[in-house]
Amino acid sequence: MNKRELSASVAGDVSLGGEISVHRLGFGAMRLTGEGVWGPPKDRNGALAVLRRAVELDVNFIDTADSYGPHVSEELIAEALFPYPANLVIATKGGWNRPGPNQWTHDATPAHLRKAVEGSLKRLRLDRIDVYQLHIPDPVVSFEASVETLAQLRNEGKIRLVALSNVTQEHIERARKIVPIVSVQNRYSFADREWDYVVAYCERNAIAFIPWFPLGAGKVGGDVLNRIAQAHHASPPQVALAWLLRRSPMMLPIPGTSLIEHLEQNVAAASICLTKEEYQELSGVPELVATR
Repeated sequence: MNKRELSASVAGDVSLGGEISVHRLGFGAMRLTGEGVWGPPKDRNGALAVLRRAVELDVNFIDTADSYGPHVSEELIAEALFPYPANLVIATKGGWNRPGPNQWTHDATPAHLRKAVEGSLKRLRLDRIDVYQLHIPDPVVSFEASVETLAQLRNEGKIRLVALSNVTQEHIERARKIVPIVSVQNRYSFADREWDYVVAYCERNAIAFIPWFPLGAGKVGGDVLNRIAQAHHASPPQVALAWLLRRSPMMLPIPGTSLIEHLEQNVAAASICLTKEEYQELSGVPELVATR
């Protein structure tokens, strides 16, 4: 790979609700936990080093959740980075319970969300969370009740900005009647475009779109991806990230890793400039049949 500029700032900036501006290449902190997104990492010092290196590389948006660990990811972020740099935005989420490794159960009741926010504030050592996301709508709890709770916490000064995750356009529209929504986080990649219409909606309404599993291309489009990667002296995952950055000015990828080398490769992807033909060729790859 040719030497590329290692700075998340190369990706440009995106506004969150017109209040906060962050570089368009963030860091997802889920993978810093143990196997099954459960318990502490095998290499705690390594996890802390990755977080510190991310900030050195001008990453100023870190995405986490109280359910990652649970609690472990938030605790690691505070241990590694507190006191935080002035421009660092930490976005966290609530709405899941964690019975065990790889187990997730819904709980977006108002009582649970209040408890979740208070817990995140304590673990992250914050007086106010810059971006708080409803992790997923709860099928047995009123969506409006969940969002109204976050709106109340915003009014109380515990949350600055409210966001959503794993939602449809209808959810976003319903939520915006209650409180401004600054970002939406759904599964998305060049070969997994189920939520294309949500990306388009977010772009029209100046809402940041945060793709999770942004490198989830798998074997789909492998030949095309490999050929384009070779042309840029890059890796296929770097090209997949470059495609996302070109897809929309509201796109904010958050690739995660537990390795510094991998982190640096992800950040270097911001300097890859795909041609119009390369972008269109990747966009034409048949979509992955997504599984959860």
